[in-house]
Amino acid sequence: MIRLIDNLLNKITMYRLVLYFLIILVAVAGILGSIGFLPFSPLMLLLSVTLLTVVCYVINKLFSLAFNAPTNVESVYITALILTLIITPPSSLSDISYLIFIFWAATWAMASKYILAIGKKHIFNPAAFGVALTALTINQSASWWIGTASMAPFVIVGGLLVVRKIRRFDFILSFLTVALIGTILLHVNSLPGAYIILRRMLLSSPLLFFATIMLSEPLTTPPKRYARMGYGALVGAIFDPSIHLAGLYSTPELALLLGNIISYILSPKKKLMLRLIAKEQIAKDTYQFSFTSGKDEMEFHPGQYLEWTLPHKHSDSRGNRRYFTIASSPVEENFRIGVKFYPEPSSFKKTLLGMKPNDMLVASGLAGEFIMPHNKDVKLCFMAGGIGITPFESMLNYMLERKQHRDVIMLYSNKTSADIAYLETIKRAQNELGIRTVHVLSDTNSLPTGWQGESGFITAEMIKRKVPDWNERIFFISGPHGMVNAFKDALKEMGVHRSHIKIDFFPGFA
Repeated sequence: MIRLIDNLLNKITMYRLVLYFLIILVAVAGILGSIGFLPFSPLMLLLSVTLLTVVCYVINKLFSLAFNAPTNVESVYITALILTLIITPPSSLSDISYLIFIFWAATWAMASKYILAIGKKHIFNPAAFGVALTALTINQSASWWIGTASMAPFVIVGGLLVVRKIRRFDFILSFLTVALIGTILLHVNSLPGAYIILRRMLLSSPLLFFATIMLSEPLTTPPKRYARMGYGALVGAIFDPSIHLAGLYSTPELALLLGNIISYILSPKKKLMLRLIAKEQIAKDTYQFSFTSGKDEMEFHPGQYLEWTLPHKHSDSRGNRRYFTIASSPVEENFRIGVKFYPEPSSFKKTLLGMKPNDMLVASGLAGEFIMPHNKDVKLCFMAGGIGITPFESMLNYMLERKQHRDVIMLYSNKTSADIAYLETIKRAQNELGIRTVHVLSDTNSLPTGWQGESGFITAEMIKRKVPDWNERIFFISGPHGMVNAFKDALKEMGVHRSHIKIDFFPGFA
């Protein structure tokens, strides 16, 4: 069942998943409002979401023109929907105070992405900033009406799907644990009272929506696991509304904004405007794209990834953002990415393939813990499938340029020999560093004449045969989702401990 869910989730980007989830929540709220479970009518809710979407879109467009910055319509819609779910709809068509409220909340939310940006990267969650500033300036506060018992089942199911998609359970649990324990300690002194508080927090408060949709936003969270867990715990510690400083009481939005500041201090973020300088085919249906360097502004480790944004008209359900591992090494002059193009590619990939020299795109959100250990004496085994060779291209080039010798064996699986990418780097690593690569072709009916590698699928038996000291190595796995699962299953069958299996992952993989 979990594999089925993962397969479904991998057909859609994280941003589209969040967008669709929020749309469903608004639709469910409309139905519940029509039967009296929520204190507003579907018409007023429809008016609210329409007005907020229009205001967010227009204000964002004006700021993007003023700052000559690319827009991301998905982000605009997500912010508008979040504001819809935390600001109570108007009581009537002539509710002037509501109109003033949403105008300023939406305006400040969009403005925060451009004005309060460092290195062209916003540091605050836009929706949280918008409602926090309205509360401080015009005394209009978000009600967080999404936190009701009638909406809780839908929030829980959708929130779990989002967290499953981004693989951030540890981070979300650190927030929830600290927030729940803190609230219980502050407000109760008996076990029955603790149970009542716990049930109310989980079912009749915005806690779960806040955690899974707003706190989890990848662009405003630290990129490393333990920093994320600390960030979640910090926000959880100040989430309770009874916590105050100098008469200013905590709210969900203020807790999140303080966390955003800490997150930026822990991991300053950059947004790079990159210009295409070269495009070349490096294997069957696989292309390498090289961009002008922005690395003087960004340091990274081999194996890390960036979020790449390519605005284009008529984007499909996968949107205009993708996560790609950096194929170049940190000491190269330019950024490189390798991209596999399957039949009927997404609108993003069609636009990417159609890019001309000097065309621009945006890269941001550096993250990823799929990196080699600092101890160079640790034995490693790289397992790549298809375009999953990309992080190893970065690692191998880095080792070549630094003349860094490590004990590495690589198993590289492809369908045919024409699918093998970065063969020149692989040969150099063999000749100069002694890194042995075992090539495996899964299509046994089209093996080249005199093929010296392996054929079929990588199995536990093959791994044991080609990596005789497998129980002494750490395995790094990268490739298409199904292939990664097959590699992982083979290693588990062998008895490799989970701590010795590192899987390349980035949120929103699609």
